[in-house]
Amino acid sequence: MIFVDSSVLIDYFNNVKTWQVDVLDDLLGKKIVIIGDYVLAEVLQGFKSDKDFAKAKSILQSFPCYEICGESIALRSAKNFRLLRKKGLTIRKTIDIVIATFCIENGFTLLHNDKDFLPFEKHLGLKTLKQN
Repeated sequence: MIFVDSSVLIDYFNNVKTWQVDVLDDLLGKKIVIIGDYVLAEVLQGFKSDKDFAKAKSILQSFPCYEICGESIALRSAKNFRLLRKKGLTIRKTIDIVIATFCIENGFTLLHNDKDFLPFEKHLGLKTLKQN
């Protein structure tokens, strides 16, 4: 299963051409694409018009949506943050720490366009899709 981060979905809905958006387009209908509740909230809060919000909501609700942060993931996320900080790496957004940790713990591959995930790849084994 491929977990899609808000960084890719925001580009997708804004018609920004990136290799990640192209990969998402290619995955749809071929692979199981999933999102998390935080991603759903993060993407939908950015829409200004009710019409665009409703359209995006309908599209996003077609993906399986996981509740990504309970006590176990919260504790593991804090440990991961501390481990990276000890290596001199500080992740800017708590949501990214939770998403990366959730994907690592569940064996999901992440499709993203956000440099905050790179330390998780390098030091904690986060699986991500790469540009061909």
